[in-house]
Formats: sequence, C-alpha cells, structure tokens
Amino acid sequence: MEIELKYNIPGENIEKAIWENELFAQYEEEDSREEVMLDNRYFDTEDYDLAGNEIAYRVRTEGDRLVASLKWKGHSEDGLHVREEINVPVTSCEPDPEVFEESRVGSEFMELVRGRKLECFLEMKVCRKRFRIDVDGAIFEVSIDRGEMVTHGERAPIHEVEIELFSGDTESLVKVGAQLQEKYGLEPEDKSKYARGIELIKRHK
Repeated sequence: MEIELKYNIPGENIEKAIWENELFAQYEEEDSREEVMLDNRYFDTEDYDLAGNEIAYRVRTEGDRLVASLKWKGHSEDGLHVREEINVPVTSCEPDPEVFEESRVGSEFMELVRGRKLECFLEMKVCRKRFRIDVDGAIFEVSIDRGEMVTHGERAPIHEVEIELFSGDTESLVKVGAQLQEKYGLEPEDKSKYARGIELIKRHK
C-alpha cells in the first residue's frame, strides 16, 4: 500500500526554500539527499480499459533501474493519498502484463487486457530531489518534483512536493505534512499525477 501527502508548489522560490529548509534538519537521515531523473510511462488499451477500471499501469526508468507498477483502489482527501500498489523490477520499458501474474490483482489485470495492445498514452519526465527523515521512529521520504506530463501532443507542468510514509502510522505523516504546509502556505493536491494526466486527455479529445 502507498500512503503519501501531496502539495502544490507555487513557485521556484518555495521549492528552493523547502529543499534548503531546516525544519526537518534534526530528523534527516545522513547521506539520504539525492537528485534523480524519472521517466514514467503509463500504458493502457486503445479504449482506456484500465483507466475505466481505475487501474494505473506504469513503467518507471530511474537511472539504471526499471520498475513496473500497478496502482488501484485509490482515494484522497486533504492531500492524503492512499492506494494499493505492486512494484516489480523489470528489464524492459515495454509493457509486459505477465510480470504481475503471481498476484491476485495481476491476474485480474491480465484478464482485462488479454488480447489487447497496450500503448504508452501518457509520459511524465520529472526531476526529483529527495531525502529521508526519521521522526519519532516513523520514516518518511520528502520528494520535490519538477517536470511535465505529455499526452497526444498536449503538455502540463508538474511542480509539487510529496511526503511518503515508509514506516510508522498515518497520524505521524499528517503531523509532518501539517508543519510543512503551515510554514510555506502550501495547497493540498487531491489529484495524483496520473489523474491529472487523464483529465488532460479528456480536455483535448
């Protein structure tokens, strides 16, 4: 399961301030800071059968790593996103539903797309700055994302901060998010990047 908070970043000055912020300095894990390039490719059938069933199928390139992901049953409120997720290391960025065959939802996913061609309909290129913090035994990853999503020639910017819960309880996550939100006046983002991409497609059909 994936549990994270999302907030919109209103400008470069706020992004810089969050990255250089001393708010979490005492909790930051040593040597956890890094900057990575992410290339996220989302696949679906021609009729968007996966989107219609609220399933996201993504293959992410992160440096030399390739990871295929299925996400489903998502809901969000006040920037808090909770959804089921499966991640599987892969060796190709081409779609291969069979990598999920050992899971229950993977079997359902394979049945849904059986005999149908899967195509990349949405791509997101993101520069991610991230670091980990440990607050009273709860571990989080703070990520600052800047990039854009592209679909059928249409583009939209990505500029947000995420705080993902790695271990601990959701209450601790909400407390950490509240500190960051209050300090910088951040607006919660209830839509995932994927959901915003689907909206972009619908607007330009």
